[in-house]
Amino acid sequence: MVFDYKRLVRPNILSLEPYRCARDDFKEGILLDANENTHGPSISDLSTSEDDLQLNRYPDPHQLELKQQICNIRNQETPIEGEKVEVENLCLGVGSDESIDALMRCFLTPSKDKLLICPPTYGMYGICATINDIEIVKCPLNLQSFQIQPEEILKVVQNDPTIKLLYLTSPGNPTGQLIDFSLVETILNAWEGGIVILDEAYIDFSPVGSSRSTLVNKYPNLIVLQTLSKAFGLAGIRLGITFASKPISALLNALKYPYNISNLTSNVALRATLPENVQEMRSKCKAICNEREFVIDSLTKLPNVGRVIGGLDANFILLQFLDTNGKPSNEVAKKLYTTLATENKVVIRYRGSELGCEGCLRISIGTREENNTLINQMSKVLPQVIKSST
Repeated sequence: MVFDYKRLVRPNILSLEPYRCARDDFKEGILLDANENTHGPSISDLSTSEDDLQLNRYPDPHQLELKQQICNIRNQETPIEGEKVEVENLCLGVGSDESIDALMRCFLTPSKDKLLICPPTYGMYGICATINDIEIVKCPLNLQSFQIQPEEILKVVQNDPTIKLLYLTSPGNPTGQLIDFSLVETILNAWEGGIVILDEAYIDFSPVGSSRSTLVNKYPNLIVLQTLSKAFGLAGIRLGITFASKPISALLNALKYPYNISNLTSNVALRATLPENVQEMRSKCKAICNEREFVIDSLTKLPNVGRVIGGLDANFILLQFLDTNGKPSNEVAKKLYTTLATENKVVIRYRGSELGCEGCLRISIGTREENNTLINQMSKVLPQVIKSST
């Protein structure tokens, strides 16, 4: 198979000359070239650490040091020398959502090209597609295993050359199921007319080494998305990472806004990706996974609670709730969700309307104190919900 990314890129993006920033030319000296406010921020109580960030100056448009630290994390997880990534493989964004949108703008012509998703899946793919006037084609997951169905996917994409992107979540959201990469490889090896985007937002709750981000050079039609929002516990700084082949990464870096990663974000991210703090992240992920077992064991003992229908590869579970006949019930799940949120201040997520998720609530794993409150409140509210539903 011969994959040529240039056949997929929108012509106007392929010929795009990236914006040249002032800091591309000079970084030191008396900098009077970017129309920055040289008198500094108008904040009287700026801390010393904040002042050190030079918030009156535009941030580094390239973030090479941060990219290298991210590469180090993923490269250390793979023993194969040929499966390493370099800074030229990375593009950073304001959360993964910017990356999701940027890929559509790079490869999909509005009102012409299409993307493929495998429901149940992350809702932002559909939102971004609608904003960009892109038609969505669906090929559901296997609803028993929540794995992709490569043979069905290949039938769809090979019969419709206007489908150029396939978005997959691994681990899935809301399924919590890590996708078997051998199934993804079946698509990568057979589909030269498009790109597989593997969204690994929750990957660090899976066993170390589960990420496929270091394979983007081996498979030029693979793009991997990650974020610091989940396992790193930094949703508030909004940092997303795109791993891609070097030519595609160059396009994405040309496409992005020049100063999209702020000084505040990069400062925190640089500290978070240091080896000692990555180790701390791993420790917290392990604690969350242990709490996940505690939550599952406690909740599945309650009457009218079914089984965890998704996987155990993320920091949440997808749990089914049953009516008095022992059948999955959206009515029970929705009433339970609403009552917990409005009367007990315990907020989880209703997912019963998603394909294959009848009667399901998605429950994030909290601290032990939060989990105990969830379990106690649910044990009180669920019998009331069942009684009102009969």
